[in-house]
Amino acid sequence: MAERMQQRIYNEWQALLLALGLLTRIPMPLHKELAPATLGRSLHWYPAVGLILSLLLLPLAWLPLPGLLLAALLLCAWVAVTGALHLDGLADCADAWVGGLGDRQRTLDIMKDPACGPIGVVALVLVLLLKFTALASLLLLPAASSSGWWLVPLAARSLLPLAFLSTPYVRSQGMGSALASHGQRQTVLLAAGLATALLALLLPWTLLLLWLLGGALLQLLWRRAMLQRLGGFTGDGAGALVELQETLLLVLTAAWCSASAPKLALGL
Repeated sequence: MAERMQQRIYNEWQALLLALGLLTRIPMPLHKELAPATLGRSLHWYPAVGLILSLLLLPLAWLPLPGLLLAALLLCAWVAVTGALHLDGLADCADAWVGGLGDRQRTLDIMKDPACGPIGVVALVLVLLLKFTALASLLLLPAASSSGWWLVPLAARSLLPLAFLSTPYVRSQGMGSALASHGQRQTVLLAAGLATALLALLLPWTLLLLWLLGGALLQLLWRRAMLQRLGGFTGDGAGALVELQETLLLVLTAAWCSASAPKLALGL
């Protein structure tokens, strides 16, 4: 029994390290080839990785720097620690969606092309511009200190595993296929529930409601687009979803803080 428990703890530890290695550029000591079950088990650790990212970014917000400069540094650190992994997926999806001309196979072929076309560049510029502007606004607004904006990485990565449970994965080979095939539904839902409970403790309830409604709507629209064009999703589609969720949640938070500022000034 003790040996079995030790093996289970070891497997979970390996799954957490794998999730960190997949979603960040933090070096992870994975010494041997991992079984497909471990790949699937890593899925329920995605919210924990999001929390780690949130905690890594939060201290930067306390630096005594001008708001615009601090927003730029935060965004640079955000991109660096994730290795622009999800941004790459967003660019590939943007190129493929426009260049694919509605054809499934053409869209999948363009996603495989490592080159970034003009539509992908435009998508990257727009997303980074929105993120920077939202961060700059949050750092300058009085309500931002209690908004919990730094939890956006946690929220976005809590939603990602749900995509693997609800949407078919279209490529039959690769790591994404193993994640989709071996993900454990109960533990993924439990992890998402724990993440939501943590958000409920740390976020104002009106902002939490905005995040839940906005995130769910975006997830549904993303799923519909993926099913209509591809019959499922790819790794690039998953990366695009994370970037779109983060951008949406930051914009919603900045809008909420802006709406709350007059009430704070009046002492309401």
